[in-house]
Amino acid sequence: MAKTLDPAAIRAAQAENPKMRARDLAASLDIAEADYVAAWCGEGTTRLKADFNLIFPALEALGEVMALTRNESAVHEKTGVYDTFHAGKHAAMMLGDAIDMRMFSRYWVHAFAAETQDGDAVRHSLQFFDAHGEAVHKIHSRAATNLAAWRDLVAAFAHEDQSASVVLEARTAPAKRPGTAAIHDELRDRWSRMTDTHQFVSILKKLDLDRIDAVRGVGDDFAWQIDPSSIGAMLRLSANEKLPIMCFVGNPGCIQIHSGPVETIKEMGPWLNVLDPGFNLHLRQDHVKEVWAVRKPTDKGHVTSLEAYSAAGDLIVQFFGKRIEGQDEREGWRIIMEQLPRLQQNERVAG
Repeated sequence: MAKTLDPAAIRAAQAENPKMRARDLAASLDIAEADYVAAWCGEGTTRLKADFNLIFPALEALGEVMALTRNESAVHEKTGVYDTFHAGKHAAMMLGDAIDMRMFSRYWVHAFAAETQDGDAVRHSLQFFDAHGEAVHKIHSRAATNLAAWRDLVAAFAHEDQSASVVLEARTAPAKRPGTAAIHDELRDRWSRMTDTHQFVSILKKLDLDRIDAVRGVGDDFAWQIDPSSIGAMLRLSANEKLPIMCFVGNPGCIQIHSGPVETIKEMGPWLNVLDPGFNLHLRQDHVKEVWAVRKPTDKGHVTSLEAYSAAGDLIVQFFGKRIEGQDEREGWRIIMEQLPRLQQNERVAG
């Protein structure tokens, strides 16, 4: 569990490291990022009521903003308007042309509006955290953002408690049983009978399997391990072919999706980046331990995804070919996926 640190000490540490990003500074201090953000309450930061189903419909009035969802190894940024919100008891959706998200409201526990000085400019953000202080989602203002509406939203959702600290819960790791031969036989049977990719999550729950264990155990006809360099190769091939793809990056509380072509692919140190107007992806390639091509049956033919996993077996990023509603996946995407270099048995990572 991250330690507790006096808010004044957190602010002093930032003064000593003015160029360090909040997330990195929090890690260096062994505190949660929410601890860092809360330390600035009353000094440019306002704690908000995390009224999920009220805040999200109010976001459309802000106009154009940048939506950011990340996990430990990938950052997904989309510029657009939060314009099509659908509430749900357990899961909600934002289905705009640009901002496309799936949100699980129980993880949206703490919320803040922050103003930070950047030279002569002031940067505005809305930041949401889970019960452990991990970032779930962030919203950043842009030049076209309606700042009057932004200030109205902050005033409307300001919390009565504006103290410069936050109460967080300790994290516990969920226990999963290892897969057995019998479980993998049932997995193959259920997998083969899928008619919609969304049934996959139900299969994992039914069999009490982690996603990575299912992918490793289902068999080469449904999932095969490919070289980690395949991520960059797939992005470049898709860009060259002007092939529209879907890119999913998420954490337990939020999944953010890009649908469309990619154009500018650049590597900078360990980072593999997509740097396009309206969409940026930043992927730590050195965090990627396994990459799999995964094939799931549907009633319209099978669907193929490229999935990257960390050393801990967590899903980092997932790619699909963008499908036309009601049709099989694009032939160009299937060709790319089937030509990516497969790992031989002796090259594979042991589970």
